[in-house]
Amino acid sequence: MIVPEIRGDGVRLRPLRPDDLDDLVAGMDDPLTQRFLPALPSPFTRSAGEWYLERGVPETFAAGGALCAVADPHTDRLLGGVGLDRVIPARRQAEMGYWVGPWARHRGVATAAVRALTDHALTSGMQRLELLTHAENGPSQRVALAAGFRREGVRRGALPDRSTRRADLIAYARLAGDAPGPATRLLPDLPGGELTDGTVTLRRLGPGDAAFYAELHAEPDVIATSVPPVPPSHEDVRRRCDWAESHWLEGTRADLVIVDSATGAATGHIGLFYQEPPTAQAMIGYSMSSAWRGRGYATRAAQLLALWAFAETGIARLIAGAMPSNRKSRRVLEKAGFREEAYLRSRLPGPGSERIDDVQYVLLAEDLAREGPRLDG
Repeated sequence: MIVPEIRGDGVRLRPLRPDDLDDLVAGMDDPLTQRFLPALPSPFTRSAGEWYLERGVPETFAAGGALCAVADPHTDRLLGGVGLDRVIPARRQAEMGYWVGPWARHRGVATAAVRALTDHALTSGMQRLELLTHAENGPSQRVALAAGFRREGVRRGALPDRSTRRADLIAYARLAGDAPGPATRLLPDLPGGELTDGTVTLRRLGPGDAAFYAELHAEPDVIATSVPPVPPSHEDVRRRCDWAESHWLEGTRADLVIVDSATGAATGHIGLFYQEPPTAQAMIGYSMSSAWRGRGYATRAAQLLALWAFAETGIARLIAGAMPSNRKSRRVLEKAGFREEAYLRSRLPGPGSERIDDVQYVLLAEDLAREGPRLDG
């Protein structure tokens, strides 16, 4: 594929040149680039950069792909790179890849570059473009969605890292016949990055919350009400926190930390699980640290999450469950406006081979609109 200079929104795609070497090396040797592109030499030296310019780029073009510089349209400084490789001519298919130097991040550079090269490729005969991102690379997945790529699934263990592990990759694709514009998201971002009523604040769970999440889910009564009732392993905790953004972008779950607004202390966890988009039904679940119970924080968190779900998503019905003996959790739901709807016998796995009954509660959008939030603890 021959790629001419392409204008994008605030970027210019052009051929890589020898005078890009310093920025190329700095960008490729950046720790974040190295983490998510483990096939790169480490460290990425000047000699590695010279090989890339002298041999890597021409060999990619010779195989039908493309490697382009993403440059500032005013200064012409290298901001990053974008390209196509693994071309399958018979399928008119290729794989998209990109990187951005640390001096140019958080400016929409990657999104603009991917959009520009995608549009060029799809109007030049390509019919399908694939884009694979590391499962823990939320910003890259945001680029894919913003450029109109749709998530297709997980390729387990597809990327060997620099140790003995193999990382999962999230597969996205864009077809020539897809509608232009960003891909639709079922769960949008929180307005301003958080939800708050002044007493509690909800923010997205992330990698930095692993120690708190592990401590919370090691409390005996939290374990007893978990499904299944066993403490999560270290790997379970790591994946839950590191994959939280990916799950949110996928639209399957929103994991949030319940924070005391006055001190900033993490007090609990609440999650929304969007298991039935066709019926517009989702489920919530929560756990509070024993040191913060009795203050109404779980009720406030449930109401905040419900208000956001009904106002900002297509969710029309929220369900939640509690063990019949868990009066405190049932009271939380009742104070949050949920109504008891069903008694489900032996629904949940218990200790060993035991099965546990579940009392199901429901909150409808019209219930909340009619009664209003009751943030009185």
